[in-house]
Amino acid sequence: MQRTKLGRTGLRVSRLCLGTMTFGLQCDVAQSHAILDTAAAGGIDFLDAADVYPLGGGHNTAGRTEQIVGDWLKGKRHDFIVATKCAGQMGSKPWNQGASRKHILDAIDASLRRLGTDYVDLYQLHHYDPHTPIDESLEALDMVVRAGKARYVGVSNWPAYKVARALGRSEVKNIVRIDSVQPRYNLLFRSFERDLLPLCAEEAIAVIPYNPLAGGLLTGKHSQKAPPPQGSRFQLGTAGARYQARYWHDQEFESIDALRKVAAEAGMSMVTMAMRWVLSNPAITAPIIGASRPEQLADNLTAVEQGALPQDLKARLDEITHGWRASDAER
Repeated sequence: MQRTKLGRTGLRVSRLCLGTMTFGLQCDVAQSHAILDTAAAGGIDFLDAADVYPLGGGHNTAGRTEQIVGDWLKGKRHDFIVATKCAGQMGSKPWNQGASRKHILDAIDASLRRLGTDYVDLYQLHHYDPHTPIDESLEALDMVVRAGKARYVGVSNWPAYKVARALGRSEVKNIVRIDSVQPRYNLLFRSFERDLLPLCAEEAIAVIPYNPLAGGLLTGKHSQKAPPPQGSRFQLGTAGARYQARYWHDQEFESIDALRKVAAEAGMSMVTMAMRWVLSNPAITAPIIGASRPEQLADNLTAVEQGALPQDLKARLDEITHGWRASDAER
């Protein structure tokens, strides 16, 4: 497994990060632990969770994923880089969510209890909270780091201008700096190429993208002629409608048909091709991969072994999916 630096920090992480949001709803404990075992055997030692996981659940399941990961980590915590997130709704009270000082400080302690550890390596705000001043959120994250409960901090689902403003406020106040971002990024969703990825490259911020396979659509196994299959992310509890809104459209399926032909010509699976495309972007640190079965990790591991795509193949994929290009600004 290749290693890469987490942004400007001195921390080195595996080139793939294992996302765990399937643990506890799509996957029971035994299946979740089997996926973790397979990932570890393949050299993946960077794990990402969130307090609201598993995906598709509600208040009654929130925290279950961290508990499953924590149970598996017993006796081997220091062999892994552990990341988790807060800001999602963890209860019925209005202060049980968001990025206020109260919620961040409450949430980190709860996550540490579930994970069975006294610190996480990376603590992230799961989404931007428009109701809390950015200084308050950053100061709370600074308190978390100074207390030794996290080594680094990051954000997920933040627009570029908010990340830029956070960097400025951290410099002015001389407090902890955002060292990573988690955006949605794949062949079918490329809008962050316009602003967030260039910002991260310039500021040496790690990019840990989620949905590199578009919720499974880029596996090529789904057909628009049939409804989304039960058990897939497109029919999963409270998350199914969101994933259908993201990807289950005519344009995406037209792209899939074209990509399927290119993959066949290149002699590689759709998964490996899509992952190699993400890894070919120099701004990307470690894509977050998910699985509901251990064997689903194989093509992702192959992608890392084979490395970046040849430039001519990448150009073909870029053309099919019509990403924003820097040259478009001049037109």
